[in-house]
Formats: sequence, structure tokens, C-alpha cells
Amino acid sequence: MPSYEHLGELLDPASTVLLTVECQQGVVGPDSALPELAREARSSGALRNVARLVAAAHETGVQVIHALAERRPDGRGASRNARLFRAAERLPVQQLTGTTAVRVAPPIEVTEEDLVVRRLHGLSPIQGTEVDALLRNLGCRTLIVTGVSANVAVPNAVFDAVNRGYTAVVPADAIAGVPADYTPAMIRNTLALVATITSADEVLGCFKRPRRRA
Repeated sequence: MPSYEHLGELLDPASTVLLTVECQQGVVGPDSALPELAREARSSGALRNVARLVAAAHETGVQVIHALAERRPDGRGASRNARLFRAAERLPVQQLTGTTAVRVAPPIEVTEEDLVVRRLHGLSPIQGTEVDALLRNLGCRTLIVTGVSANVAVPNAVFDAVNRGYTAVVPADAIAGVPADYTPAMIRNTLALVATITSADEVLGCFKRPRRRA
């Protein structure tokens, strides 16, 4: 874990953005297309920690971006070049544009200041979406990555952020994947090599810490 001072320097509200990845009702909600992942996100406390971080970001002026994955009812433009995409087409719950499945899931609250970015293709919430341009326009230097899954979308987000010059911060207890023991292994053996690994409580502490005036 980073020192509190180092983490505090990284998490300057003026240059920090909080990204939630696929925290949508059709993924982590009660009627999820992926019930095992939804159960893990909730039972591990990851979804609750994402909600806590979002609420604190709203209070402290840290920008929040919600990255959602969806598809058109006709499937036009959707990716089909991986087994994951083809399997998703057969799931009983579809992440269809305009449905409740692609709304941000409770207990996460969305405010008017939040940005919501929806993608129709691919594995990453950053590559091929508006997110990178938005981050640059917001003056982002540090991106906090939260959500699901630790198997695919979260590491994609971290790698894409680092490749684009942002510092990635990952609260380990605010991401989830399946099986349960995969997430700590992914963090330890992969994400820790490229991102600053911390906890939701440590991020919350930095958000609440008084800032020294320049």
C-alpha cells in the first residue's frame, strides 16, 4: 500500500477522476445477466464501497464518470470477435440501450454533475470511447478505477489509463471478479505492477483531508 502522504498527493480533487466500470443493474443488480459476478460484487462489499467512494467524490468535488456497456436491440455495431461477446448474446438478460439493465445500479447515486459514457463494442471503458478525451478536458492526472470485473474490464481500464499517461489508483476492495479468489491474485500479480493499490477507506481519508493552499 502507498504511504498516506503519497496517496494524498495523487488524489488532488482538481486533477482526480473517479471511474465506475459496468456498475449497472444488468451486471451487478438483482436481475443480473451474470448472477455469480453480481453476488460477488455485493457479498464482498465492492459495490457498497464504490457507492461510498462516489458519494465522497460528490461531496469533495472529484469528478465521477460512469462507464456502461450496452448493445442495440438489433445488435448493430456490437463486437462478435471473442467468445465472451458471443456468449453474452445468449444470456437471458441483455444490456439493451434504454432498458433498466443499463442504468447505474443502487446503492450508487448519480448526480447531474456526473458523466455517463456508454459503449456499444469492445472490452474497455476507455479504448474507443469518449473517456480519454473527457479526462484530458477535465485536467485529469489520476484515475481511480472501480467496479467490475477484475477479470476483463477493470484491467483493461487500468492498462489503457496507464498507456495514455494517467496514474491509475485501484481501491482493491472496490473491484470484484469471479471466482472470488481471482481478484486478489489479479491485483497482486498484475495490477500492482502498473497501478497504485489502496483501499476505499484510504481514498476516503484522502478526500476528507484538508488541502494546503498554494
